[in-house]
Amino acid sequence: MIDYNKLLSPAIVNMKPSGIRKFFDIAQQLEGVISLGVGEPDFKTPWVVRHEAINVLEKGRTTYTANAGLVELRQEISNYFDRRIGVHYDPKDEIIVTVGGSEGIDLCLRSVITPGDEVLVVQPSFVCYSPIVTLCGGVAVPIETKAENEFRLTAEELREKITEKTKLLVLPFPNNPTGAIMRKEDLEEIAEVLRGTDIFVLSDEIYSELTYSGKHVSIASLPDMRERTIVINGFSKAYAMTGWRLGIAAAPREIISQMLKLHQYAIMSSPTVSQFAAITALRECDEDIAKMRDEYDMRRRYLVDAFNKLGLDCFTPRGAFYVFPCIRSTGLSSSDFCEKLVYSKKVAVVPGNAFGDCGEGFVRVSYAYSLNHLREAVKRIGEFLEELKNGSIV
Repeated sequence: MIDYNKLLSPAIVNMKPSGIRKFFDIAQQLEGVISLGVGEPDFKTPWVVRHEAINVLEKGRTTYTANAGLVELRQEISNYFDRRIGVHYDPKDEIIVTVGGSEGIDLCLRSVITPGDEVLVVQPSFVCYSPIVTLCGGVAVPIETKAENEFRLTAEELREKITEKTKLLVLPFPNNPTGAIMRKEDLEEIAEVLRGTDIFVLSDEIYSELTYSGKHVSIASLPDMRERTIVINGFSKAYAMTGWRLGIAAAPREIISQMLKLHQYAIMSSPTVSQFAAITALRECDEDIAKMRDEYDMRRRYLVDAFNKLGLDCFTPRGAFYVFPCIRSTGLSSSDFCEKLVYSKKVAVVPGNAFGDCGEGFVRVSYAYSLNHLREAVKRIGEFLEELKNGSIV
């Protein structure tokens, strides 16, 4: 018999599965579950985008594109960055169209990290950063943000973690799972710490269009930061295009040229039909984004108020489409809370510790669902909390 554990990569064998998957799997196995765990818009991709994809298919435009993506699309992406974050990227050699934002993250980390490098990962945060760092031979160093700071990264927290081995800072704002944002003054303090160092920044801005308190600010727009920043963005969240698998990586050409090598060998080019459709999204869908953002905002305010009334302290998130209520008052761990809730009341949410140890005591609840679904879920959670108090649930 083959001992696969001896033949497979130890880095993969020892890697823990995503902490989110367990509750997705449970939800799929139970009847009548309201799942608030998936970070996916419940809106359909705008019709004008779908219509363009249909036209492209009818015309048979399904061949490979340039490795970095359609020139016309890269120009529109450049225009987008000019008007949205005030940073110019040359469409010729400073932008890559990737297979989702996830590929852009992977390309960035693999292009920058060498064995032994330390990568500072702001937590709680999306689950992919640390595992990729480990696969690259790097060392993921968590920076734990705090609820009392609305989960924003402070200059003091950053400064304490920097060593001579620090190569890169992962800055994931607006944040998944907390909904935290970084204000301009917060970013200016972070930038001041980084000036004079050789530390890169991976700025994951996939939720940039879902900012509810002022306009999104990119650290790349601050003095001296563009030269050290790789901006990751995409179409999944803002344009409700998750299944189209299209992302964006933008950085100085010296960095992008290395990322492009990996993209060439691993991917060749991103989906052609999706790229043509994305041109239309960038040109014509600003109003669609605004309408979706307004709907998310209404849901956000409803959930924050509802959780606070239930006695689960919940700060007001200012970005993305998640709330991050504290469940410590129940006496349960995050995982126990989520497991008991899904089995007893058929509501699926995600334990906060799936996004880093400092997420313990919290749960992530997505409001990328209709208000009717959210109301029913809140009703069931209220019943769950009452039954916990009277001992009906043990």
